[in-house]
Amino acid sequence: MNRTRRQHELQVPGRMPGPSARRRLWLVAVLMGLALLGLMAQAVDLQVVHKRFYQEQGNARFLREVPIPVSRGSIFDRNGVPLAVSTPVESIWANPGEALAASDRLPQLARMLGIDPQALTQYLEQRSGREFVYLKRRMSPEAAQAVLDLKIPGINEQREYRRYYPLGAITAHVIGFTDIDDHGQEGLELAYDKWLSGTAGIKRVIRDRRGQTVENVDLVRAPRPGHDLTLSIDRRIQYLAYRQLEQTVRKYKAQSASMVIMDPRNGEVLAMVNMPSYNPNALGNSTPAQRRNRAVTDVVEPGSTAKAFTVAAALESGKWTPGRKIDTSPGWIDLYGHVIRDDSDNGVLDMTGVITKSSNIGAAKIALSLDPVRMYDVFRSFGFGQSTESGLPGESAGLLPVGTDWRPIRQATIGYGYGFSVTALQLAQAYCVIADGGVLHAPTFVKGQDVPGHRVLDPQVAREVKNMLKTVVEPGGTAYRTASIANYTVAGKTGTSHIAEAGGYSDSSYNSLFAGMVPASRPRLVGVVIVRGAKGGYFGSTVAAPVFSAVMKGALRLLDVAPDNVPQLYASRDGVSDENGAPAP
Repeated sequence: MNRTRRQHELQVPGRMPGPSARRRLWLVAVLMGLALLGLMAQAVDLQVVHKRFYQEQGNARFLREVPIPVSRGSIFDRNGVPLAVSTPVESIWANPGEALAASDRLPQLARMLGIDPQALTQYLEQRSGREFVYLKRRMSPEAAQAVLDLKIPGINEQREYRRYYPLGAITAHVIGFTDIDDHGQEGLELAYDKWLSGTAGIKRVIRDRRGQTVENVDLVRAPRPGHDLTLSIDRRIQYLAYRQLEQTVRKYKAQSASMVIMDPRNGEVLAMVNMPSYNPNALGNSTPAQRRNRAVTDVVEPGSTAKAFTVAAALESGKWTPGRKIDTSPGWIDLYGHVIRDDSDNGVLDMTGVITKSSNIGAAKIALSLDPVRMYDVFRSFGFGQSTESGLPGESAGLLPVGTDWRPIRQATIGYGYGFSVTALQLAQAYCVIADGGVLHAPTFVKGQDVPGHRVLDPQVAREVKNMLKTVVEPGGTAYRTASIANYTVAGKTGTSHIAEAGGYSDSSYNSLFAGMVPASRPRLVGVVIVRGAKGGYFGSTVAAPVFSAVMKGALRLLDVAPDNVPQLYASRDGVSDENGAPAP
Protein backbone atom coordinates (compact mmCIF):
# COMPACT_ATOMS: atom_id res chain seq x y z
CA MET A 1 0.00 0.00 0.00
CA ASN A 2 2.83 2.31 0.78
CA ARG A 3 4.39 1.42 -2.49
CA THR A 4 1.11 2.17 -4.28
CA ARG A 5 0.99 5.68 -2.58
CA ARG A 6 4.57 6.40 -3.62
CA GLN A 7 3.80 5.36 -7.19
CA HIS A 8 0.81 7.71 -7.21
CA GLU A 9 2.87 10.58 -5.84
CA LEU A 10 5.48 10.01 -8.53
CA GLN A 11 2.79 10.33 -11.18
CA VAL A 12 1.77 13.92 -9.94
CA PRO A 13 4.07 16.58 -11.45
CA GLY A 14 3.63 19.04 -8.50
CA ARG A 15 1.33 20.09 -5.83
CA MET A 16 -1.25 22.85 -6.39
CA PRO A 17 -0.35 26.05 -4.47
CA GLY A 18 -2.43 27.05 -1.59
CA PRO A 19 -4.72 30.09 -1.41
CA SER A 20 -2.07 32.36 0.10
CA ALA A 21 0.46 31.48 -2.58
CA ARG A 22 -2.03 32.27 -5.33
CA ARG A 23 -2.77 35.68 -3.82
CA ARG A 24 0.91 36.50 -3.79
CA LEU A 25 1.28 35.50 -7.41
CA TRP A 26 -1.68 37.67 -8.41
CA LEU A 27 -0.23 40.63 -6.49
CA VAL A 28 3.12 40.32 -8.23
CA ALA A 29 1.42 40.04 -11.59
CA VAL A 30 -0.74 43.11 -10.90
CA LEU A 31 2.28 45.15 -9.76
CA MET A 32 4.27 44.14 -12.77
CA GLY A 33 1.35 45.02 -15.00
CA LEU A 34 0.98 48.41 -13.36
CA ALA A 35 4.68 49.03 -13.70
CA LEU A 36 4.51 48.06 -17.35
CA LEU A 37 1.55 50.37 -17.88
CA GLY A 38 3.43 53.17 -16.12
CA LEU A 39 6.44 52.69 -18.33
CA MET A 40 4.21 52.62 -21.39
CA ALA A 41 2.44 55.78 -20.26
CA GLN A 42 5.77 57.48 -19.62
CA ALA A 43 7.01 56.42 -23.02
CA VAL A 44 3.88 57.79 -24.66
CA ASP A 45 4.29 61.04 -22.71
CA LEU A 46 7.93 61.39 -23.74
CA GLN A 47 7.60 60.20 -27.31
CA VAL A 48 4.16 61.56 -28.25
CA VAL A 49 2.47 63.96 -25.84
CA HIS A 50 5.46 66.12 -24.80
CA LYS A 51 7.92 65.10 -27.45
CA ARG A 52 8.59 68.61 -28.77
CA PHE A 53 8.88 70.09 -25.28
CA TYR A 54 11.53 67.62 -24.17
CA GLN A 55 13.41 67.92 -27.43
CA GLU A 56 13.55 71.68 -27.03
CA GLN A 57 14.65 71.36 -23.42
CA GLY A 58 17.39 68.92 -24.39
CA ASN A 59 18.54 71.06 -27.24
CA ALA A 60 18.52 74.14 -25.03
CA ARG A 61 20.97 72.46 -22.71
CA PHE A 62 23.27 70.95 -25.30
CA LEU A 63 22.48 72.23 -28.83
CA ARG A 64 23.50 75.79 -29.55
CA GLU A 65 23.51 78.15 -32.51
CA VAL A 66 26.72 80.14 -32.33
CA PRO A 67 27.93 82.91 -34.62
CA ILE A 68 30.87 82.46 -36.95
CA PRO A 69 32.73 85.79 -36.79
CA VAL A 70 33.91 87.35 -40.04
CA SER A 71 36.68 89.80 -40.73
CA ARG A 72 35.72 93.34 -41.68
CA GLY A 73 36.94 94.40 -45.10
CA SER A 74 40.25 96.25 -45.23
CA ILE A 75 40.61 99.84 -46.41
CA PHE A 76 43.49 100.74 -48.72
CA ASP A 77 44.84 103.96 -50.14
CA ARG A 78 44.93 104.43 -53.92
CA ASN A 79 48.31 102.65 -54.12
CA GLY A 80 47.27 99.59 -52.10
CA VAL A 81 48.73 100.67 -48.75
CA PRO A 82 46.50 99.48 -45.88
CA LEU A 83 44.79 102.24 -43.90
CA ALA A 84 42.47 100.03 -41.82
CA VAL A 85 42.80 96.30 -41.16
CA SER A 86 41.13 93.80 -38.82
CA THR A 87 43.23 91.58 -36.57
CA PRO A 88 41.90 88.50 -34.70
CA VAL A 89 41.46 88.85 -30.95
CA GLU A 90 39.82 86.72 -28.27
CA SER A 91 37.05 87.64 -25.85
CA ILE A 92 36.44 85.87 -22.55
CA TRP A 93 32.83 85.09 -21.65
CA ALA A 94 31.15 83.23 -18.80
CA ASN A 95 28.09 81.24 -17.85
CA PRO A 96 27.38 83.07 -14.57
CA GLY A 97 25.66 80.13 -12.87
CA GLU A 98 28.53 77.74 -13.52
CA ALA A 99 31.17 80.31 -12.68
CA LEU A 100 29.51 81.19 -9.35
CA ALA A 101 29.47 77.49 -8.45
CA ALA A 102 33.27 77.78 -8.34
CA SER A 103 33.26 81.01 -6.35
CA ASP A 104 36.54 80.13 -4.64
CA ARG A 105 38.27 80.41 -8.05
CA LEU A 106 36.84 83.80 -8.94
CA PRO A 107 39.57 85.90 -7.21
CA GLN A 108 42.18 84.10 -9.33
CA LEU A 109 40.12 84.79 -12.46
CA ALA A 110 39.71 88.44 -11.52
CA ARG A 111 43.47 88.90 -11.18
CA MET A 112 44.05 87.43 -14.63
CA LEU A 113 41.45 89.75 -16.13
CA GLY A 114 42.59 92.79 -14.21
CA ILE A 115 39.20 93.15 -12.51
CA ASP A 116 38.37 93.75 -8.85
CA PRO A 117 37.33 90.33 -7.39
CA GLN A 118 34.33 91.77 -5.54
CA ALA A 119 33.15 93.62 -8.64
CA LEU A 120 33.47 90.44 -10.70
CA THR A 121 31.41 88.42 -8.23
CA GLN A 122 28.75 91.11 -8.08
CA TYR A 123 28.66 91.34 -11.88
CA LEU A 124 28.06 87.59 -12.19
CA GLU A 125 25.45 87.49 -9.42
CA GLN A 126 23.44 90.26 -11.09
CA ARG A 127 23.38 88.20 -14.29
CA SER A 128 23.00 84.75 -12.80
CA GLY A 129 19.87 84.09 -14.88
CA ARG A 130 21.80 84.34 -18.14
CA GLU A 131 23.95 81.77 -19.86
CA PHE A 132 26.30 84.19 -21.66
CA VAL A 133 28.01 87.37 -20.48
CA TYR A 134 31.24 88.97 -21.63
CA LEU A 135 33.96 89.37 -19.02
CA LYS A 136 36.68 90.97 -21.13
CA ARG A 137 36.81 91.63 -24.83
CA ARG A 138 39.55 92.05 -27.39
CA MET A 139 42.32 90.26 -25.55
CA SER A 140 45.43 88.95 -27.24
CA PRO A 141 45.28 85.21 -27.98
CA GLU A 142 48.08 84.59 -25.49
CA ALA A 143 46.35 86.43 -22.66
CA ALA A 144 43.04 84.69 -23.37
CA GLN A 145 44.70 81.27 -23.39
CA ALA A 146 46.26 82.02 -20.00
CA VAL A 147 42.75 82.59 -18.63
CA LEU A 148 41.45 79.36 -20.16
CA ASP A 149 44.39 77.44 -18.68
CA LEU A 150 42.92 78.13 -15.24
CA LYS A 151 40.17 75.65 -16.20
CA ILE A 152 37.51 77.48 -14.20
CA PRO A 153 34.00 76.08 -14.88
CA GLY A 154 31.81 78.28 -17.09
CA ILE A 155 34.69 80.34 -18.49
CA ASN A 156 35.10 80.27 -22.28
CA GLU A 157 36.55 82.28 -25.17
CA GLN A 158 35.14 83.60 -28.45
CA ARG A 159 36.99 84.79 -31.55
CA GLU A 160 36.41 88.41 -32.58
CA TYR A 161 38.20 91.02 -34.68
CA ARG A 162 39.69 94.35 -33.74
CA ARG A 163 40.26 97.27 -36.12
CA TYR A 164 43.77 98.65 -36.45
CA TYR A 165 44.76 101.88 -38.21
CA PRO A 166 48.42 101.86 -39.29
CA LEU A 167 48.64 105.63 -39.94
CA GLY A 168 46.84 106.61 -36.73
CA ALA A 169 46.10 110.32 -36.49
CA ILE A 170 47.21 111.06 -40.06
CA THR A 171 44.10 109.53 -41.63
CA ALA A 172 41.82 109.55 -38.57
CA HIS A 173 39.16 111.99 -39.80
CA VAL A 174 38.81 110.40 -43.23
CA ILE A 175 38.80 106.75 -42.14
CA GLY A 176 36.96 107.16 -38.81
CA PHE A 177 36.74 104.22 -36.41
CA THR A 178 34.58 101.30 -35.29
CA ASP A 179 32.99 100.44 -31.95
CA ILE A 180 33.72 97.38 -29.83
CA ASP A 181 31.37 95.32 -32.00
CA ASP A 182 33.31 96.38 -35.12
CA HIS A 183 30.56 98.62 -36.51
CA GLY A 184 31.57 101.92 -38.14
CA GLN A 185 31.05 105.01 -36.02
CA GLU A 186 32.71 107.86 -37.92
CA GLY A 187 34.24 108.68 -41.28
CA LEU A 188 34.28 106.21 -44.14
CA GLU A 189 34.01 103.34 -41.64
CA LEU A 190 30.47 104.57 -41.02
CA ALA A 191 29.69 105.72 -44.56
CA TYR A 192 30.60 102.29 -46.00
CA ASP A 193 29.71 100.19 -42.97
CA LYS A 194 27.44 97.77 -44.86
CA TRP A 195 30.01 97.23 -47.58
CA LEU A 196 32.83 96.63 -45.12
CA SER A 197 30.96 94.60 -42.49
CA GLY A 198 29.94 91.45 -44.31
CA THR A 199 27.62 88.95 -42.61
CA ALA A 200 28.52 86.66 -39.73
CA GLY A 201 27.79 82.97 -40.23
CA ILE A 202 25.81 80.71 -37.89
CA LYS A 203 26.56 77.10 -37.00
CA ARG A 204 24.72 74.63 -34.78
CA VAL A 205 26.95 72.85 -32.25
CA ILE A 206 26.62 70.51 -29.27
CA ARG A 207 28.25 71.71 -26.09
CA ASP A 208 28.89 69.84 -22.87
CA ARG A 209 27.95 71.08 -19.44
CA ARG A 210 31.20 73.05 -19.26
CA GLY A 211 30.28 74.98 -22.38
CA GLN A 212 32.91 73.30 -24.52
CA THR A 213 31.97 72.45 -28.10
CA VAL A 214 32.07 68.70 -28.59
CA GLU A 215 30.50 68.42 -32.03
CA ASN A 216 29.62 70.63 -35.01
CA VAL A 217 26.13 69.59 -36.02
CA ASP A 218 25.11 71.84 -38.91
CA LEU A 219 26.03 75.01 -40.84
CA VAL A 220 22.97 77.23 -40.61
CA ARG A 221 24.39 80.17 -42.58
CA ALA A 222 27.73 80.45 -44.29
CA PRO A 223 29.83 83.48 -43.28
CA ARG A 224 30.31 86.26 -45.82
CA PRO A 225 33.42 88.36 -45.16
CA GLY A 226 33.30 92.12 -45.64
CA HIS A 227 34.41 93.71 -48.91
CA ASP A 228 37.66 95.63 -49.20
CA LEU A 229 37.58 99.33 -50.06
CA THR A 230 40.22 101.16 -52.12
CA LEU A 231 40.18 104.90 -51.58
CA SER A 232 41.21 107.83 -53.73
CA ILE A 233 43.34 109.02 -50.80
CA ASP A 234 47.10 109.05 -51.42
CA ARG A 235 48.68 108.39 -48.02
CA ARG A 236 51.91 110.15 -49.12
CA ILE A 237 50.10 113.40 -49.90
CA GLN A 238 47.96 112.90 -46.80
CA TYR A 239 51.13 112.75 -44.71
CA LEU A 240 52.56 115.89 -46.32
CA ALA A 241 49.37 117.82 -45.58
CA TYR A 242 49.22 116.49 -42.01
CA ARG A 243 52.82 117.40 -41.24
CA GLN A 244 52.61 120.89 -42.72
CA LEU A 245 49.28 121.70 -41.13
CA GLU A 246 50.51 120.49 -37.75
CA GLN A 247 53.57 122.75 -37.96
CA THR A 248 51.45 125.74 -38.95
CA VAL A 249 48.95 125.27 -36.12
CA ARG A 250 51.82 125.02 -33.65
CA LYS A 251 53.63 128.04 -35.10
CA TYR A 252 50.61 130.34 -35.04
CA LYS A 253 48.92 128.79 -31.98
CA ALA A 254 45.78 128.38 -34.08
CA GLN A 255 42.51 126.95 -32.80
CA SER A 256 42.12 124.48 -35.68
CA ALA A 257 42.91 123.96 -39.34
CA SER A 258 41.80 121.94 -42.37
CA MET A 259 43.21 121.08 -45.77
CA VAL A 260 41.56 119.34 -48.73
CA ILE A 261 43.32 118.28 -51.94
CA MET A 262 41.33 117.09 -54.97
CA ASP A 263 41.91 115.98 -58.52
CA PRO A 264 39.80 118.48 -60.52
CA ARG A 265 39.48 116.10 -63.47
CA ASN A 266 37.31 113.56 -61.65
CA GLY A 267 36.56 114.88 -58.16
CA GLU A 268 38.74 112.32 -56.35
CA VAL A 269 39.84 113.49 -52.91
CA LEU A 270 43.57 112.82 -52.57
CA ALA A 271 43.95 114.17 -49.04
CA MET A 272 41.81 115.53 -46.23
CA VAL A 273 43.45 116.59 -42.97
CA ASN A 274 42.25 118.38 -39.84
CA MET A 275 43.92 119.77 -36.76
CA PRO A 276 43.59 118.88 -33.96
CA SER A 277 43.54 115.18 -34.74
CA TYR A 278 43.38 111.99 -32.65
CA ASN A 279 44.62 108.42 -32.63
CA PRO A 280 41.77 106.03 -33.57
CA ASN A 281 43.75 103.16 -32.02
CA ALA A 282 43.40 104.83 -28.61
CA LEU A 283 40.00 106.55 -28.64
CA GLY A 284 39.93 106.91 -24.87
CA ASN A 285 42.61 109.58 -25.09
CA SER A 286 40.59 111.80 -27.46
CA THR A 287 37.76 114.33 -27.11
CA PRO A 288 34.71 114.91 -29.34
CA ALA A 289 36.27 118.15 -30.57
CA GLN A 290 39.38 116.30 -31.74
CA ARG A 291 37.29 113.68 -33.53
CA ARG A 292 35.26 116.21 -35.54
CA ASN A 293 36.01 116.22 -39.26
CA ARG A 294 36.11 120.00 -39.58
CA ALA A 295 36.71 119.91 -43.33
CA VAL A 296 33.07 118.84 -43.81
CA THR A 297 31.35 119.84 -40.55
CA ASP A 298 32.72 123.33 -39.79
CA VAL A 299 31.75 126.30 -41.92
CA VAL A 300 33.55 129.61 -42.41
CA GLU A 301 32.88 132.75 -44.38
CA PRO A 302 35.30 132.36 -47.29
CA GLY A 303 36.51 135.93 -47.42
CA SER A 304 38.35 136.99 -50.57
CA THR A 305 38.49 133.45 -51.97
CA ALA A 306 34.86 134.14 -52.99
CA LYS A 307 35.87 136.96 -55.35
CA ALA A 308 36.66 134.40 -58.03
CA PHE A 309 32.98 133.41 -58.11
CA THR A 310 31.80 137.02 -58.12
CA VAL A 311 33.98 137.68 -61.16
CA ALA A 312 32.71 134.46 -62.78
CA ALA A 313 29.11 135.58 -62.25
CA ALA A 314 29.91 138.97 -63.79
CA LEU A 315 31.57 137.45 -66.87
CA GLU A 316 28.68 134.99 -67.27
CA SER A 317 26.21 137.89 -67.23
CA GLY A 318 27.78 139.41 -70.35
CA LYS A 319 27.92 142.83 -68.70
CA TRP A 320 31.61 142.58 -67.87
CA THR A 321 34.85 141.85 -69.67
CA PRO A 322 38.23 141.22 -68.02
CA GLY A 323 39.48 144.68 -69.06
CA ARG A 324 36.55 146.73 -67.73
CA LYS A 325 37.64 149.36 -65.21
CA ILE A 326 36.46 149.90 -61.62
CA ASP A 327 37.39 152.94 -59.53
CA THR A 328 38.24 151.84 -55.97
CA SER A 329 39.49 155.23 -54.73
CA PRO A 330 39.94 156.41 -52.03
CA GLY A 331 40.16 152.89 -50.58
CA TRP A 332 36.80 152.92 -48.84
CA ILE A 333 33.11 153.47 -49.58
CA ASP A 334 30.07 154.05 -47.42
CA LEU A 335 27.26 151.74 -48.49
CA TYR A 336 23.96 152.24 -46.71
CA GLY A 337 25.77 153.16 -43.50
CA HIS A 338 28.29 150.30 -43.78
CA VAL A 339 31.92 151.14 -44.56
CA ILE A 340 33.71 148.79 -46.96
CA ARG A 341 37.51 149.11 -47.00
CA ASP A 342 40.53 147.92 -48.94
CA ASP A 343 43.95 147.51 -47.40
CA SER A 344 45.10 150.51 -49.43
CA ASP A 345 43.94 152.91 -52.12
CA ASN A 346 44.30 150.84 -55.29
CA GLY A 347 42.86 153.49 -57.57
CA VAL A 348 41.36 152.34 -60.86
CA LEU A 349 41.50 148.59 -61.44
CA ASP A 350 40.31 146.28 -64.16
CA MET A 351 38.63 142.97 -63.21
CA THR A 352 41.96 141.19 -63.15
CA GLY A 353 43.31 143.89 -60.83
CA VAL A 354 40.40 143.33 -58.43
CA ILE A 355 41.57 139.72 -58.09
CA THR A 356 45.29 140.55 -58.03
CA LYS A 357 44.96 143.23 -55.34
CA SER A 358 42.00 141.52 -53.62
CA SER A 359 39.90 144.66 -53.63
CA ASN A 360 36.76 144.49 -51.48
CA ILE A 361 35.48 147.68 -53.04
CA GLY A 362 35.94 146.37 -56.55
CA ALA A 363 34.20 143.06 -55.74
CA ALA A 364 31.32 144.88 -54.02
CA LYS A 365 30.76 147.19 -57.02
CA ILE A 366 30.86 144.25 -59.42
CA ALA A 367 28.34 142.33 -57.30
CA LEU A 368 25.96 145.29 -57.05
CA SER A 369 25.88 145.58 -60.84
CA LEU A 370 24.42 142.07 -61.17
CA ASP A 371 20.91 140.75 -60.85
CA PRO A 372 20.83 139.20 -57.34
CA VAL A 373 18.86 136.14 -58.41
CA ARG A 374 21.23 135.45 -61.30
CA MET A 375 24.26 135.95 -59.04
CA TYR A 376 22.70 133.56 -56.53
CA ASP A 377 22.16 130.97 -59.28
CA VAL A 378 25.84 131.13 -60.28
CA PHE A 379 27.03 130.72 -56.69
CA ARG A 380 24.58 127.87 -56.24
CA SER A 381 25.87 126.18 -59.40
CA PHE A 382 29.34 126.08 -57.84
CA GLY A 383 27.88 123.93 -55.05
CA PHE A 384 27.43 126.49 -52.29
CA GLY A 385 24.45 126.16 -49.96
CA GLN A 386 24.08 122.42 -50.61
CA SER A 387 25.77 119.20 -49.56
CA THR A 388 28.53 117.87 -51.78
CA GLU A 389 27.06 114.36 -51.25
CA SER A 390 30.50 113.07 -50.31
CA GLY A 391 28.93 110.47 -48.01
CA LEU A 392 30.91 111.55 -44.96
CA PRO A 393 28.72 111.67 -41.85
CA GLY A 394 27.87 115.04 -40.39
CA GLU A 395 28.59 116.98 -43.58
CA SER A 396 27.27 120.53 -43.50
CA ALA A 397 25.55 122.11 -46.48
CA GLY A 398 26.89 125.53 -45.54
CA LEU A 399 24.67 128.59 -45.89
CA LEU A 400 23.80 130.62 -48.97
CA PRO A 401 20.82 132.91 -48.48
CA VAL A 402 18.20 132.77 -51.24
CA GLY A 403 18.83 135.42 -53.87
CA THR A 404 15.35 136.90 -53.67
CA ASP A 405 16.18 137.92 -50.07
CA TRP A 406 19.39 139.77 -50.92
CA ARG A 407 19.35 143.41 -49.96
CA PRO A 408 22.09 145.56 -51.60
CA ILE A 409 24.39 145.44 -48.55
CA ARG A 410 24.11 141.65 -48.39
CA GLN A 411 24.79 141.31 -52.10
CA ALA A 412 27.84 143.53 -51.78
CA THR A 413 29.29 141.61 -48.82
CA ILE A 414 28.64 138.25 -50.48
CA GLY A 415 30.64 139.62 -53.41
CA TYR A 416 33.79 139.71 -51.27
CA GLY A 417 33.12 136.66 -49.11
CA TYR A 418 30.90 137.60 -46.18
CA GLY A 419 27.24 136.78 -45.58
CA PHE A 420 27.48 133.15 -46.65
CA SER A 421 29.43 130.18 -45.31
CA VAL A 422 31.18 127.16 -46.79
CA THR A 423 33.11 124.07 -45.75
CA ALA A 424 36.67 123.37 -46.87
CA LEU A 425 35.37 120.54 -49.09
CA GLN A 426 32.76 122.82 -50.73
CA LEU A 427 35.39 125.46 -51.46
CA ALA A 428 37.71 122.85 -52.98
CA GLN A 429 34.87 121.51 -55.14
CA ALA A 430 34.09 125.03 -56.36
CA TYR A 431 37.70 125.75 -57.33
CA CYS A 432 37.76 122.42 -59.18
CA VAL A 433 35.05 123.88 -61.45
CA ILE A 434 37.42 126.67 -62.50
CA ALA A 435 40.32 124.22 -62.82
CA ASP A 436 38.38 121.78 -65.02
CA GLY A 437 37.01 124.32 -67.48
CA GLY A 438 33.60 124.84 -65.88
CA VAL A 439 32.67 121.21 -65.05
CA LEU A 440 31.41 120.36 -61.56
CA HIS A 441 32.43 116.98 -60.12
CA ALA A 442 30.96 115.56 -56.93
CA PRO A 443 33.77 114.75 -54.48
CA THR A 444 34.49 111.05 -54.12
CA PHE A 445 36.72 109.08 -51.75
CA VAL A 446 36.63 105.85 -53.77
CA LYS A 447 39.30 105.28 -56.39
CA GLY A 448 38.03 104.80 -59.91
CA GLN A 449 34.44 105.67 -59.08
CA ASP A 450 33.44 107.04 -62.47
CA VAL A 451 30.92 109.75 -61.59
CA PRO A 452 30.38 112.02 -64.59
CA GLY A 453 30.50 115.74 -63.98
CA HIS A 454 28.21 118.34 -65.49
CA ARG A 455 28.94 121.75 -66.92
CA VAL A 456 27.98 124.73 -64.77
CA LEU A 457 30.23 127.44 -66.22
CA ASP A 458 31.20 128.49 -69.73
CA PRO A 459 34.70 127.14 -70.48
CA GLN A 460 35.86 130.54 -71.73
CA VAL A 461 34.75 132.17 -68.46
CA ALA A 462 36.50 129.46 -66.45
CA ARG A 463 39.71 130.05 -68.43
CA GLU A 464 39.54 133.82 -67.93
CA VAL A 465 38.99 133.48 -64.18
CA LYS A 466 41.88 131.00 -63.94
CA ASN A 467 44.18 133.45 -65.72
CA MET A 468 43.14 136.17 -63.29
CA LEU A 469 43.94 133.89 -60.37
CA LYS A 470 47.44 133.32 -61.76
CA THR A 471 48.24 137.00 -61.15
CA VAL A 472 47.71 136.52 -57.39
CA VAL A 473 50.89 134.42 -57.26
CA GLU A 474 52.85 136.68 -59.61
CA PRO A 475 54.71 139.91 -58.72
CA GLY A 476 52.23 142.41 -57.30
CA GLY A 477 49.78 139.72 -56.18
CA THR A 478 48.78 139.06 -52.57
CA ALA A 479 50.40 135.59 -52.55
CA TYR A 480 53.53 136.33 -54.55
CA ARG A 481 56.35 134.19 -53.11
CA THR A 482 54.23 132.69 -50.31
CA ALA A 483 52.16 130.45 -52.62
CA SER A 484 54.52 130.14 -55.57
CA ILE A 485 56.20 126.84 -56.51
CA ALA A 486 59.44 126.78 -58.45
CA ASN A 487 59.03 125.72 -62.09
CA TYR A 488 55.23 125.53 -61.86
CA THR A 489 52.52 128.10 -62.56
CA VAL A 490 50.05 128.52 -59.70
CA ALA A 491 46.56 130.03 -59.79
CA GLY A 492 44.86 130.79 -56.51
CA LYS A 493 43.33 133.28 -54.15
CA THR A 494 44.05 134.36 -50.61
CA GLY A 495 41.27 135.03 -48.12
CA THR A 496 40.94 136.44 -44.62
CA SER A 497 37.66 136.70 -42.72
CA HIS A 498 36.68 137.68 -39.20
CA ILE A 499 35.39 134.77 -37.13
CA ALA A 500 31.70 135.19 -36.35
CA GLU A 501 30.71 135.19 -32.71
CA ALA A 502 27.62 136.01 -30.68
CA GLY A 503 26.43 139.48 -31.59
CA GLY A 504 28.71 140.01 -34.58
CA TYR A 505 32.34 139.43 -35.49
CA SER A 506 35.46 139.07 -33.41
CA ASP A 507 37.99 141.91 -33.66
CA SER A 508 40.93 139.61 -32.94
CA SER A 509 40.12 136.17 -34.39
CA TYR A 510 40.34 135.40 -38.08
CA ASN A 511 40.02 132.63 -40.62
CA SER A 512 43.07 132.48 -42.89
CA LEU A 513 42.42 130.86 -46.27
CA PHE A 514 44.08 129.98 -49.52
CA ALA A 515 42.51 128.14 -52.46
CA GLY A 516 44.45 127.30 -55.58
CA MET A 517 45.38 124.93 -58.39
CA VAL A 518 48.60 123.57 -59.94
CA PRO A 519 49.97 123.51 -62.53
CA ALA A 520 47.81 126.37 -63.74
CA SER A 521 48.27 125.52 -67.42
CA ARG A 522 46.60 122.11 -66.96
CA PRO A 523 45.53 121.73 -63.32
CA ARG A 524 46.14 118.34 -61.75
CA LEU A 525 45.61 119.36 -58.14
CA VAL A 526 43.29 121.75 -56.32
CA GLY A 527 44.00 122.56 -52.70
CA VAL A 528 42.20 124.52 -50.01
CA VAL A 529 43.77 125.52 -46.68
CA ILE A 530 41.78 127.00 -43.79
CA VAL A 531 43.49 128.01 -40.53
CA ARG A 532 41.16 129.21 -37.79
CA GLY A 533 42.14 131.61 -35.02
CA ALA A 534 45.84 132.05 -35.85
CA LYS A 535 47.80 134.36 -33.54
CA GLY A 536 50.80 136.49 -34.40
CA GLY A 537 49.68 136.73 -38.03
CA TYR A 538 46.37 136.00 -39.66
CA PHE A 539 46.40 136.99 -43.34
CA GLY A 540 45.71 134.15 -45.73
CA SER A 541 48.85 135.13 -47.64
CA THR A 542 51.13 134.64 -44.63
CA VAL A 543 49.42 131.76 -42.78
CA ALA A 544 47.57 129.57 -45.31
CA ALA A 545 49.40 130.17 -48.60
CA PRO A 546 52.76 128.73 -47.41
CA VAL A 547 50.99 125.51 -46.40
CA PHE A 548 49.55 125.22 -49.89
CA SER A 549 52.94 125.84 -51.49
CA ALA A 550 54.85 123.33 -49.35
CA VAL A 551 52.29 120.53 -49.70
CA MET A 552 51.70 120.99 -53.42
CA LYS A 553 55.43 121.09 -54.13
CA GLY A 554 55.81 117.65 -52.58
CA ALA A 555 52.60 116.30 -54.16
CA LEU A 556 53.65 117.35 -57.67
CA ARG A 557 56.96 115.56 -57.19
CA LEU A 558 55.28 112.41 -55.85
CA LEU A 559 52.81 112.33 -58.75
CA ASP A 560 55.58 113.03 -61.25
CA VAL A 561 53.74 115.99 -62.76
CA ALA A 562 55.87 117.72 -65.38
CA PRO A 563 56.80 121.37 -64.69
CA ASP A 564 55.06 123.97 -66.86
CA ASN A 565 57.15 127.04 -66.02
CA VAL A 566 60.79 126.08 -66.57
CA PRO A 567 62.94 128.94 -67.96
CA GLN A 568 64.29 128.14 -71.40
CA LEU A 569 68.06 127.68 -71.26
CA TYR A 570 70.34 128.29 -74.19
CA ALA A 571 73.96 127.37 -74.69
CA SER A 572 76.19 130.43 -75.24
CA ARG A 573 79.82 130.84 -76.01
CA ASP A 574 80.55 131.77 -72.39
CA GLY A 575 78.34 129.11 -70.82
CA VAL A 576 74.67 128.47 -70.15
CA SER A 577 72.35 131.48 -70.13
CA ASP A 578 68.61 132.03 -69.98
CA GLU A 579 66.48 133.22 -72.88
CA ASN A 580 67.32 136.88 -72.11
CA GLY A 581 71.04 136.25 -72.19
CA ALA A 582 71.56 136.50 -68.43
CA PRO A 583 73.67 133.80 -66.76
CA ALA A 584 71.44 130.97 -65.58
CA PRO A 585 71.31 130.45 -61.82
